[in-house]
Amino acid sequence: MKAAIYTSYGGPDVVRITDVEKPVPKDNEVLIRVRAASVNPLDWRLMKGEPRLLRLFFGLRKPRLGRPGVDVAGEVEAVGKNVTQFKPRDEVFGACRGAFAEYACSGESKVAMKPDGVTFEQAASVNVAGLTALQGLRDKGKIQPGSKILINGAAGGVGTFAVQIAKSFGAEVTGVCSTRNIDMVRSIGADEVIDYTRHDFTTSNQRYDLILDCVGNHPFSECRRVLTAKGRLIMIGAPHDMTVMGLLAPMIGALWSSLFGNRKAVPFISKPSQEDLILLGGLIVTGKLEPIIDRRYNLSEVSDAMRYVEEGHARGKVLINLET
Repeated sequence: MKAAIYTSYGGPDVVRITDVEKPVPKDNEVLIRVRAASVNPLDWRLMKGEPRLLRLFFGLRKPRLGRPGVDVAGEVEAVGKNVTQFKPRDEVFGACRGAFAEYACSGESKVAMKPDGVTFEQAASVNVAGLTALQGLRDKGKIQPGSKILINGAAGGVGTFAVQIAKSFGAEVTGVCSTRNIDMVRSIGADEVIDYTRHDFTTSNQRYDLILDCVGNHPFSECRRVLTAKGRLIMIGAPHDMTVMGLLAPMIGALWSSLFGNRKAVPFISKPSQEDLILLGGLIVTGKLEPIIDRRYNLSEVSDAMRYVEEGHARGKVLINLET
């Protein structure tokens, strides 16, 4: 089968498409014929091995895995002997390893049935961005109807999901984005939009119950100025040129500052959840959530897709389409 791989750290040119052995599902896994996958910032960070702290976990001198892609949608080809929820030909979506390939394996609990009426492309966009937005707002942000929410990076993969999910909870949403994305962010439901090229949201007179920070370009000391008395900053994003110290120092500083007041900074990474995948799929079916897809690439163009996402200007999600 064809798959994207890389055997050394570096830029998008280290990725190549080659023939590899078709994977065999373990006892609790399903084998998926991939119909679509989506690119996340994590993919290019692992490809580059930056910040270098990542190499402690994924290979010091060269990557141990080298198989990009974690968001998948496709058809079940085969199931392990302990799998009970799925059977061949079921259409599923969720998380897997090595999604930029014709076939990939996933744990039974990491995928869900794709609802009728949801395309493979829409379903493939959900896993990382959708779960991050949902769990960040609901579980860590404690969002409530009427909450005033600011989403920094509202035009990105997580941000476009977050705007719509926050509105589905009945929140009042302000999105922060660049000039070219203002109309798009308004079109997906934002009540107010701040153009960061003209205004710094941390200096405004508005106060927010929750800031979902998908960018990481303002320290907590600045964000807390615009939080309500018990407001929360959910820290999801990181600067594009992140270093180990650049990642840890703001996080440690934010957590330390949180100890001395009611305004809290909460670092957050989403976790796999079949239940939440089903919830997000239901929101798409009912029209409350529309995945925003910026560009589509073929499997042979994975390097170009990774390069585009690494540039940091993608609107919504970037897809790898394997439908034939």
